[in-house]
Amino acid sequence: NCVEHSFYCKTEIGDLKELQTLDVSTNCLTTLPESLHLCFSLQYLATDRNHLVDLPRQLCMLQNLNELSVTSNSLKCLPQDLGRYPELQYVYVDNNLELYGLPSFLYNKVIGHSGCGSSVQSEEMKLSFTHRQLTITVPEEIQTIGTENDTVPPLQEIIMRTIYNFYHTSKKGLDPLSPNSLPRSLCELLFYPLGHCHHCSQPMFTIVYPKCFPLTETPMAAIYNGRTKMCFVAYCCSTKCLQVFDLLS
Repeated sequence: NCVEHSFYCKTEIGDLKELQTLDVSTNCLTTLPESLHLCFSLQYLATDRNHLVDLPRQLCMLQNLNELSVTSNSLKCLPQDLGRYPELQYVYVDNNLELYGLPSFLYNKVIGHSGCGSSVQSEEMKLSFTHRQLTITVPEEIQTIGTENDTVPPLQEIIMRTIYNFYHTSKKGLDPLSPNSLPRSLCELLFYPLGHCHHCSQPMFTIVYPKCFPLTETPMAAIYNGRTKMCFVAYCCSTKCLQVFDLLS
């Protein structure tokens, strides 16, 4: 049954344009299909008690999604755009032991995260950064983590932003873009960026500038009695946005 459910989910789910509720909990899933973002009407998604290690960033394109539950998986990070659309109001990530960071877009939303950030962190991790002796994993598609000392983004990032802005400000859009004009991986990024700056909404393709806000230092701390290692993480496009971003503003 696990194999059958997984195969069906990956090959046909994108065709269900009117689907509003999807519950694939307890199905031995290790991934979710990228085509899930084509279910434009989806409002409720539950993938609890599976073996997911990450979520496709295309999931963040579901503008009508109101509730997401991914409890009891193996998630170490969440897509940086998760919560960008205001329709998503309820997010449950409980019992993902290696999850320490929440995208700042989720601040002021209803979040369940009991049991998160409770594992002993191993030395073998994907790309990550350290904040107050706490290692926070970032989505694996990110190539570089910028700091306040990196005042100029890499050349590849500048080129990608220029191409993206050119095609999006023209009437043609990205569709006429030749697939041979860029490597396939970069061409796909033009259609589905890694995320958008949590301050100015600039799309990002290869580099992010993260900024941490421990949950215990926010007004939400009283809800959890100060007993949590979770942080909200703002992903910014530049040192300028990194310096001015304020989670509470």
